[in-house]
Amino acid sequence: MSNPLLDFSSLPAFDRITPADVAPAINTLLERANAALETVTAADFPAQWNAIAQVLDVATEELGRAWGAVSHLNSVADTPELRAAYNEALPRITEFWTRLGADERLYAKYKAIDPATLNAEQRQALKNAVRNFVLSGAELSGADKERFAQIQERQAELQQKFSENTLDATDAFAYYASADELGGVPDDVRQTALQAAQAEGKEGYKLTLKMPCYLPVMQFARSSALRERLYRAYTTRASDQAEGDATRFDNSAFIREILALRQEEARLLGYLNFGEVSVVPKMAQSPAEVVGFLRDLARRARPHAEKDVADLRAFAADHLGLADPQAWDWPYVAEKLKEARYAFSEQEVKQYFTAPRVLAGLFKIIETLFEVAIRRDEAPVWHPAVEFYRIERGGQLVGQFYLDQPARTGKRGGAWMDDVRTRWLRPDTGQLQTPVAHLVCNFAEGVDGNPALLTHDDVITLFHEFGHGLHHMLTQVNERDVSGIGGVEWDAVELPSQFMENFCWEWKVLQHMTAHVETGEPLPRALFDKMMAAKNFQSGMQTLRQIEFALFDMLLHTEHDPAQDIMPLLGLVRSEVAVLQPPAFSRTAHTFSHIFAGGYAAGYYSYKWAEVLSADAYAAFEETAQADGSPNQETGRRYRQAILEAGGSRPAMESFKAFRGREPSLDALLRHQGMA
Repeated sequence: MSNPLLDFSSLPAFDRITPADVAPAINTLLERANAALETVTAADFPAQWNAIAQVLDVATEELGRAWGAVSHLNSVADTPELRAAYNEALPRITEFWTRLGADERLYAKYKAIDPATLNAEQRQALKNAVRNFVLSGAELSGADKERFAQIQERQAELQQKFSENTLDATDAFAYYASADELGGVPDDVRQTALQAAQAEGKEGYKLTLKMPCYLPVMQFARSSALRERLYRAYTTRASDQAEGDATRFDNSAFIREILALRQEEARLLGYLNFGEVSVVPKMAQSPAEVVGFLRDLARRARPHAEKDVADLRAFAADHLGLADPQAWDWPYVAEKLKEARYAFSEQEVKQYFTAPRVLAGLFKIIETLFEVAIRRDEAPVWHPAVEFYRIERGGQLVGQFYLDQPARTGKRGGAWMDDVRTRWLRPDTGQLQTPVAHLVCNFAEGVDGNPALLTHDDVITLFHEFGHGLHHMLTQVNERDVSGIGGVEWDAVELPSQFMENFCWEWKVLQHMTAHVETGEPLPRALFDKMMAAKNFQSGMQTLRQIEFALFDMLLHTEHDPAQDIMPLLGLVRSEVAVLQPPAFSRTAHTFSHIFAGGYAAGYYSYKWAEVLSADAYAAFEETAQADGSPNQETGRRYRQAILEAGGSRPAMESFKAFRGREPSLDALLRHQGMA
């Protein structure tokens, strides 16, 4: 049978790809890509955008698609065999992309292209390409160039190790609790834990550090000792503080080396530090502007956060008999205070959010707002739980997506959107390639034949990832490098995702996407009003927590000496920003995958930065809402055209101004979070 990774005629054959396919396919595609590079860099090859695209972009796109399928399986269906095949190919893949990005012959070709021969999309893509060449070391020579390439390879290896350690440390922990210890823990969580223990032939209830188990135990378990056990295991994952042999997953050495390599990379490129390198392709102009933005927001949020903590302490002392709550008590205290203050619990709300109903409600909004239709579709998948859909407008295919919702072993935690392929007017066939996306979550599975129940936070996560998906799939740009999320500044890429979250707080929307798991009744208005009242519960604390991560990340990449331990810096940031100090053993930075393995290095601030953009964009919908509260379709159309369809074909600020008619303002964000 032919190698499924070499078949680009339609969608990836996820049901047929095996670890044994990886090496031969990657060898073939690297050969093709290298041959294409040699062809286009020959002295007699024309310095023309389309000519280069026909040869080189076609070869590299196929390599990217095949490797994307392997990387995806590595994230959602990890096995020892696949991991070995992935890790064997990773250095060669990294070496190729590094060499391509720094090839001075190719750089010279691109610089020789006459911008007057290009359309607006191509001109933006050319501008980005020239900038990226410089950031990839194309202007370096000799030993510096060689060293730059080594750094990239080693970084890729280290980031993968960091990710593996985080996943393995999470998967390795299990605590088999007795029924007595689980007082207060929701029934569905208990049931899942019981089934997990039974499946292993063990007594008791298997508790893990996966979010659908960890979070409800922290919020609801009455046993402080149980919460402490899980909290300690969770906050010491992949660190020197882990218990017993779990220290084998310690990420400390990897963190030091990653930071040292980034510092060296920045110096080679002529920058003082990695923070400066990171902001070059972003909306923010400098690390100082980012730090100023974060500190300004921290100052505005602080009074609200201090009040949040005072409320928690008073409630813990007066109602729970906790005179001195510890770090593992806070989620429990917060949940109890929320229940007392707003007279509802996450658990009560969850009964109304069945996964199928939520999905149907989400689809209805997308269909109404963006004038499309979403239908079930067929494609090979990697797990029976995965669904596949198509998006159409006027009977024409616009894009397709895979949806993988449940958490399982071998699937990394969190939620993300990834591209399978990008919209592109293909230069080799002249055909329009439609975009395809992966949308991945980690929700709890249904119990006893019932549909899966989502927390309201899960619903927000689903809407968030769909925002990314729509940005990728609804683009109307035909140039691959700036279509969808391609070429969009990193600190603007969260705008469409955070924008979608706002709909999770609209009564008109929630009516259509809730049905009680037993009675089928929609969410009662009284419960919704309580949720709204609780919406900004602890928003001051949550804002400071995000600022703590973002400020730590930026200072780590601008002021920190990589040879030193990171914990003192984290301590300084916490003493400046945080209103609750974690225990000395906490090592949450050791699993901070966003910045050590996920592309957000010196860029975690992007979430807060984009929140300003998304809150302001959503304010346009609030200003134009119809009399019954439903969103105005014309505003939806303007947003789609100015932001989603434009993709990366122009600077994000231009797209924002095209929609809002002005630059963004902080006001809407502070108002939405009850801090105005």
